[in-house]
Amino acid sequence: MDPRVFLAVSACKLSIRLLRLTGRGGTAIPGKIALKICPDLLGRLARDVSCAIITGTNGKTTSARMAEEIYLRAGVPCFANRSGANLINGITSAFIENATLTGKPKKRHAVIECDEAASKAVCYLVDPAVVLVTNVFRDQLDRYGEVSGTLSNIYTGLKNAPNAVVCLNADCSLTASLADRIPNRVIFFGVDVPIYKNPVSEVSDAPYCIHCKHEYDYTYRTFGHLGGFYCPDCGYKRPEPQLAVTGILETGPASTRVRMRVFGEDLLVTVNLPGGYNIYNAAGAAALSEAAGFSRETAKAAIAGFSCGFGRMEAFDLGGKSARMILVKNPAGCNQVINYLSALDEKALFVCCLNDNSADGKDVSWIWDVNFETLSDIADRVPEILVAGIRAGDMAVRLKYAGFDETKLRVFDGDYDALITAMQAQPLPVVIMPTYTAMMALRAKMSAAFGGRDFWE
Repeated sequence: MDPRVFLAVSACKLSIRLLRLTGRGGTAIPGKIALKICPDLLGRLARDVSCAIITGTNGKTTSARMAEEIYLRAGVPCFANRSGANLINGITSAFIENATLTGKPKKRHAVIECDEAASKAVCYLVDPAVVLVTNVFRDQLDRYGEVSGTLSNIYTGLKNAPNAVVCLNADCSLTASLADRIPNRVIFFGVDVPIYKNPVSEVSDAPYCIHCKHEYDYTYRTFGHLGGFYCPDCGYKRPEPQLAVTGILETGPASTRVRMRVFGEDLLVTVNLPGGYNIYNAAGAAALSEAAGFSRETAKAAIAGFSCGFGRMEAFDLGGKSARMILVKNPAGCNQVINYLSALDEKALFVCCLNDNSADGKDVSWIWDVNFETLSDIADRVPEILVAGIRAGDMAVRLKYAGFDETKLRVFDGDYDALITAMQAQPLPVVIMPTYTAMMALRAKMSAAFGGRDFWE
């Protein structure tokens, strides 16, 4: 045994324990320490582990939770980076937690959520058996640049995963285009029908054909640039998915029922979360299940019974009133929260928390591409909006210019204690839409006050 492996694993395990004793997650920093000692540690620890990688702009954490539940219900013990630490340091920490001091895996299967840029190195080191690509949207321009950069990162990751079955979103013109550039077996998944009755209008992140630059036409849209795209000039079009949602049967405040066709077999599937984007997450997880060789009944049961990731439609009881926390990081995700609000039958208090720390993205100009104007149209159901976070003022200005009544906006800046008190003091259910670091800070206070799991659990 290489002594560097023993030293790196030992140092990482010790630092995880110490950090968690102090109430911190112990996710990325321990992996960083370990990689300083043994730079190729992840590759060494992954040699005897069959790994499923989930990457893409939106939906990684929820899709990974669904996939993890599929493995567990299939009787296949697995580990995962449940904290959402999806860069190489955090992924290395997850592998170390699964390893003995000598580097042997305790469980031989892994479900790993992976950042799009990090997928290049991670796929090379772990040689995954399955890769699921959820979608490609514009995200954190200061880090990723335009969508072409994100797509290029994912493509390099797939080139570094020659043995993987690749699951691609057929409805995303960017993601679907990867199939022609890789030799891997591909399973396409998608949604054959519109999701929303009255969707918000959105700025498309991919309006022009990736091959000839002609503007796409659509037979239908689900959201963003997703849907039945086709290019009238060169003929590039949405591929026929082997796994498709063919009908939206029931949408409720806590779940959705859909009809799904899986390699010709029709299934009724309950998704244990609301929201149209979670229909895509369920379809992607079901495709991953097919690629991994699990039964369809197992996948159905898992999608109906999994526990959501922290901050991803996570439910809280605020002392007798319900709250949903929905993490956002880009226009596409934000518009889906507005679609969710628009579909509610009851009134709700809306809370927006906007930060501009590194993990959120320094550039918050993306909020001007979100269709907040829709909130004015449903003001009878969203009678008040509370705004908090480092950039609370920017969000308040955006809502003002969207036409929302200024007298019904309340700004709390970074005072989350006062925000929580205000949420409790009113009678309505609450929908909270934070960016990442705002979510982490607010969630910690809410969990301490009302009970909840630590984010890494």
